[in-house]
Amino acid sequence: MSQPSATPTRALLLLNPKSRNGAGADIDAGVDSLRAAGLELEVLYSHSPEESNAAIRGRAGQLDLVIVGGGDGTISSTARTLYECGLALAILPLGTANDLARSLGIGDDLRRAFAVIADDHRAPVDLGVVNDCYFFNVANMGLGVQVTEELAPEVKKRWGVFGYLKAFFAALARRREFRVRLVVDGKRRTLRSIQLAVGNGRYYGGGNLVHESARIDDARLDLYCVRPQTAWELLTLAPLLRSGKHDLARRVFNVSGQRIEIATKPKAMSIHADGEPVTRTPASFSVIPGALQVVVPRDTELLSRRGP
Repeated sequence: MSQPSATPTRALLLLNPKSRNGAGADIDAGVDSLRAAGLELEVLYSHSPEESNAAIRGRAGQLDLVIVGGGDGTISSTARTLYECGLALAILPLGTANDLARSLGIGDDLRRAFAVIADDHRAPVDLGVVNDCYFFNVANMGLGVQVTEELAPEVKKRWGVFGYLKAFFAALARRREFRVRLVVDGKRRTLRSIQLAVGNGRYYGGGNLVHESARIDDARLDLYCVRPQTAWELLTLAPLLRSGKHDLARRVFNVSGQRIEIATKPKAMSIHADGEPVTRTPASFSVIPGALQVVVPRDTELLSRRGP
């Protein structure tokens, strides 16, 4: 753990009041540990992304670090502001899936997360962009969006990460086929699909791998497209999708690139990123390499590039 210094890190901790439920004692102890480690810390309870982003912008000139406590959607909602203000990010995993925490090697243990923040070891990570919307993990359309729509708040609260599995089976019953026109770094392809995902990070949907080699700092986007198939075929494919080994299956198309254009037929489709609805097709995807400095564990093995 780092020692207090003559020039303490000036940090803002953003928390949703609801995030204290079941974690209040750990948060209070963690805040004390950060102050003991030398952080000059302001704690702010925010009720909306708009309030959080306004707080960051209003304090940008007086901050060295922004700590966001919440789930992937909450953290992702601050990405644009952090990038535009040039501020470093640290995270407290207070969501259901905590996929960004997984991608960074932090996990979902709050005490470990506070210890990582106190150590303040930083590394650059990429940001994904879809139609001018920023994201950390994965953007998807088709079956993945239907899973998110099935994942009601009460399901997440009752089932936790297993709610994703329950939502998956519910979404299977209403899966729909669509046609996709892809342009990946200038190369064109037309496919039929029921699920398509574009990953900037490594994990999504409660621990699924977008690709086994994906990293959140590898300066590329990883796309997979699941071709139309029966519910039984999808279930047999599930272990490969979970482990990011879906390029072993002929029923899945995989490609990587830095710029991806997607158009769908017979109609425009909703795109969710980091678990939240953000835009619709047609969509233009890109990656911003090394966009943000993020506090990560010194011993993480989930990054391609390492911080100083």
